[in-house]
Amino acid sequence: MNDTAATADPGPLYRKVKDHILARIKTGEWTPGTRVPSENEIVESFQVSRMTANRALNELTQEGWLSRIAGVGTFVKEPPQRGSLIEVRDIAEEIRERGHTHTAHLETCERKVASPAMGAEFELAGEPELFHVVMVHAENGVPIQIEDRWVNPEVVPDLLDQDLSRITPAAYLIANFPVDEIEHTVEAVMPTADQEALLDIEASEPCLALARRTWTAGRVVTVATFTYPASRFALYTRLKR
Repeated sequence: MNDTAATADPGPLYRKVKDHILARIKTGEWTPGTRVPSENEIVESFQVSRMTANRALNELTQEGWLSRIAGVGTFVKEPPQRGSLIEVRDIAEEIRERGHTHTAHLETCERKVASPAMGAEFELAGEPELFHVVMVHAENGVPIQIEDRWVNPEVVPDLLDQDLSRITPAAYLIANFPVDEIEHTVEAVMPTADQEALLDIEASEPCLALARRTWTAGRVVTVATFTYPASRFALYTRLKR
């Protein structure tokens, strides 16, 4: 690194270090998996303090550009993967389209008496019995989504008879129950202790929570919440009139 020019300009020194690293990532000079200079190397090259070097690397890590592994080093991170906000798609299919490997772990698969609030989401009175499925989806071994799904058994009576390790709930529903109407809500949330463990993230890692409700033939089929680590996933939409 040659940063005479970087430290000559006015402005926060940590920002100069960040911009230097970001420029190499964005131009493709440093690809995902590339080891970036250590704090010591940055201190020597930029003639800055260790605190400045640490702040630059920490902020780039928090923003999702870098991954720091204790005792190993700091590396350029894979860019966050994206999922559609206006389509109902199977996450396993999306991952395979990227040329990556999808795996899933089934946490919960049961028929359960739901709360009145959940019954109201299905436009049903009282405390109806619903199917409840919780799965963790991973891309190349890295958890990227918790799927917490409730399904109306009157509409989809044989969901729990499926081998959900082979076919995801989304893939089965898409193939057999065409969607007439979709409702989406996205929120930024902090993970619960259980979600931290399932997604293998720190308590300080914010998440995206996508709540989805779908109808078929005028009836609510499923109510689901998909929770993603914000540094590993992004939601997008594109419309053309």
